[in-house]
Amino acid sequence: MMEPWNKTSVSEFILVGFPTLHKYGPYLFVCLLLIYLLTISGNVIIFSTVQLDSQLHSPMFFFISVLSFLEIWYTAVTIPKMLINLLVPRKSISFKGCLLQTYFFHSLGASECYLLTTMAYDRYLAICQPLHYTSIMTSELTVKLVALCFTIGFLCPITEVILISKLPFCGSNEIQHIFCDFPPLLSLACTDTSINVLADFIINSFIILVTFLFIMISYIRIIFAVFQIKTSVGRVKAFSTCISHLTVVLLFFTCIVFMYVRLTTSYSLYYDRVLAVIYSVLTPILNPIIYSLRNKEIRVSFKRKLCSRRHDSSK
Repeated sequence: MMEPWNKTSVSEFILVGFPTLHKYGPYLFVCLLLIYLLTISGNVIIFSTVQLDSQLHSPMFFFISVLSFLEIWYTAVTIPKMLINLLVPRKSISFKGCLLQTYFFHSLGASECYLLTTMAYDRYLAICQPLHYTSIMTSELTVKLVALCFTIGFLCPITEVILISKLPFCGSNEIQHIFCDFPPLLSLACTDTSINVLADFIINSFIILVTFLFIMISYIRIIFAVFQIKTSVGRVKAFSTCISHLTVVLLFFTCIVFMYVRLTTSYSLYYDRVLAVIYSVLTPILNPIIYSLRNKEIRVSFKRKLCSRRHDSSK
C-alpha cells in the first residue's frame, strides 16, 4: 500500500546532472546562458513580428507565433534552475518544487505535441483542400484549437503527478538528471512503481505516439497532393511551407519517443541526460532558427520592421 505524500522522509532532492562536468560549471553557465538568451530573443522576435505585421495574420503564422510563445515558457521551466545549479555547490530543489517543475515541463511539452499536430492539420487543409481552406480554418477556429491544445496539454500530466506524489521516498534523494522528471523520480521510490510506469506509458503513448501518427498521416496526404501539382514551381512552393514544420516535428518527437514511451524504469542515466539536453535546450533554440531562415515571409517582415525603426530613429 502506498504511503501518503506528507509522510515521505525526503523534503528535497539533489540534481546530480553530469558529475564529470561539475568542474566546468562557470564555462557551461556562460554557454547555457548564451543559448537561453538566444532562445528567448529568437522566439520573442518571431512572436512579435507575426503579431505586429498584418500581412502575417494568417492561421499558419498564428500557429508559429503560438509555438514561439510556448517555447519561451517551456525553456523557462528548466533552464533558469539549471543555470543556478551550474554555479552553486548544493544543487537542491524542494520536493514540491520538483513536482511543480515536472508538471509544468510535461504540460507544456504535451501542449507542444498537440500544437504541432494542429499545425500539420492546417498545412493539410491548405494544400489538400485549398478551395475550402479559408472557410474551414477561420480565425475563431484557430483560437479554439490553440485553447484546446493548452487545455488538454495541462490536463494530461495531472494523473502522473498525483500518483508520483503519493510514493514514499525514503532512501537516496539524488536525482541522476539535469532537472526533475518522472523516470528519475520513479527510480528513487521505496516501493513498487509498476502502476506509475504503466500509467506513464499509457499517457505518454497517447500524447506522443497518437499525435505523431496524426502528423505523419497529414504529411503522407500532403506528399500525395503535392506530387499531383503539375508545375515544379508549385510543388516547390507547397513543400517549402511544410519543410520547416516537419523538421521541428522530427527533432522534437525523435527524442521524446525514446525518453518517455517505455515500460521500464531501468535505463541509461547518461543516455537520458543527453537526450534531455537535446529536447529541453537545443531543440527550442533551433525552432526560431529553422522558421526564420526557411520562412521568407518572416525574414522579409522582420527586415522591413528593422529598416522602418532605423529610418524613424534617424529622423
